Amino acid sequence: MRKRRRGIQAASAASGLSRNLGLVLPFLLQIETGDFPMLLDDMTVLKRREELLATIADEAFPWVGAKSAMARGTLRTLVCHSLDSAWDDVRIHSELIEWVREYRRNPAGLRSLAVVFEGPLELAEKQFEAAMWKRLQSLAEKDEWRGQPYDETVSSDPDDPQFSLSFGGAAFFVIGLHPNASRPARRVPRPTLVFNLHDQFERLREEGRYERLREMIIRRDVALCGSVNPMLARFGERSEARQYSGRDVGEGWRCPFRDPRDA
Repeated sequence: MRKRRRGIQAASAASGLSRNLGLVLPFLLQIETGDFPMLLDDMTVLKRREELLATIADEAFPWVGAKSAMARGTLRTLVCHSLDSAWDDVRIHSELIEWVREYRRNPAGLRSLAVVFEGPLELAEKQFEAAMWKRLQSLAEKDEWRGQPYDETVSSDPDDPQFSLSFGGAAFFVIGLHPNASRPARRVPRPTLVFNLHDQFERLREEGRYERLREMIIRRDVALCGSVNPMLARFGERSEARQYSGRDVGEGWRCPFRDPRDA
């Protein structure tokens, strides 16, 4: 009788395990592929893309690289739920990995990946900065979890002048934009993170085009804002992490980012 009862209990446990695996495995597959259901309907996604593209197309908008990418069809937009939510992080990371693969197949021209968030819209500059770094920290953790190497041409230390983020084995420079930025050049209708591959700027330097593009952006930025951005610095002069959020950070500012691969 005891043996029979144990057999029934074992069969019941195996059945329960099977049912649990049936629930868990699809979720794990979603995590791996980033195939989570979107929280925004198609019309909202379309409107948010149009909002950003209209801002970039505005004559006064200073980021000529984004204008060039939009004209060439190499500005990709990804519309997500919320800057203070991790819901879309795997989807964003998957997009970054694919973006790197596409660039390596065809590195011609300037390109940007703009991640537009539905909200929050009321974030002050420090709040936006904190939420931005939480998303970037989460994306770095996804990169480590998926076994991606850090780009060896840059540093993972945010205090190092050679610092840059790395996703899919490639270095990225991030531009944070939001409705409440103090500098008009950083104002857009929704919180937005624009990811630019470092390698494309190195290629521009090799082609002798980088300084001309940089000076053009600075002139347009000054025309719009009335002054030179105090955070502006060339790569290698000081950590580019200070530039990401668009906020004028003081000398005592410390970046909250820590790459998990350094642990």
